[in-house]
Amino acid sequence: MKLFPAFRRQPHGAAGRIAGACLFAGIVLAAAAAVVLLNDGPPRLNAPSRNRYPVRGVDVSVYQENIDWQALTEQGISFAFIKATEGSGSQDPNFRRNWQQARQSGLRAGAYHFFSFESGGDTQAENFIRAVEPFDGMLPPVVDVELYGSKKLHPPAREEVTGQLTLLLKRLEEHYDMRPVLYATGSAYGRYLAGDYEEYDIWIRNVYFTPRLKDGRDWTFWQYTDRGQLDGYAGEEPYIDLNVFNGTEEEFAAYPEN
Repeated sequence: MKLFPAFRRQPHGAAGRIAGACLFAGIVLAAAAAVVLLNDGPPRLNAPSRNRYPVRGVDVSVYQENIDWQALTEQGISFAFIKATEGSGSQDPNFRRNWQQARQSGLRAGAYHFFSFESGGDTQAENFIRAVEPFDGMLPPVVDVELYGSKKLHPPAREEVTGQLTLLLKRLEEHYDMRPVLYATGSAYGRYLAGDYEEYDIWIRNVYFTPRLKDGRDWTFWQYTDRGQLDGYAGEEPYIDLNVFNGTEEEFAAYPEN
């Protein structure tokens, strides 16, 4: 029998045990690195049960480019949140087409706004209102709060953010006659939303684990992966974000109740 070179002549005593431990640790680290590379990041333990979360949806932007909305509905998708605007002046170039075609497909549709730390809540609200025409049965407007660019290293103060965010939320609620939903990453939720905005539903992003919000409150939507792959889109982005609703099909049909 031929032995692997590492196992042929091991030192004796304490030195041998140390060498063996180092070898084992090296093997474990190499295996872990291989898993990370193969999964494009750490392994994700977050596949939600269809029995527990039967209502599934997507969120999209220009990166999915041309979308076949009927094809998405045929893959068990019940709702879609579509990017409409960002900050005070930017609009997603594909929003109007997606907004119309998603509704025609029979999906329940909602629009979302990417919150900017550089502009006022009133002008951001006007940007969204200009872009998003309401219709009966639409899902609530969503405000996406997350740290981006240099803000990841230098986050704005909470009091600065909440002042403009509250202004934006109140303006959207007045216009659409329903409370917006707040989308957040875990870090943004802890920094800007935890312990506040209790009257608003939360859409939380956690692509590794089932969400547990820091202040103990419940969530309404969960973005559980940014690596979904479905038929029906042909953009430069090969993946699509997948989400679940925290409730039954009957509860989703009645949502929102306010």
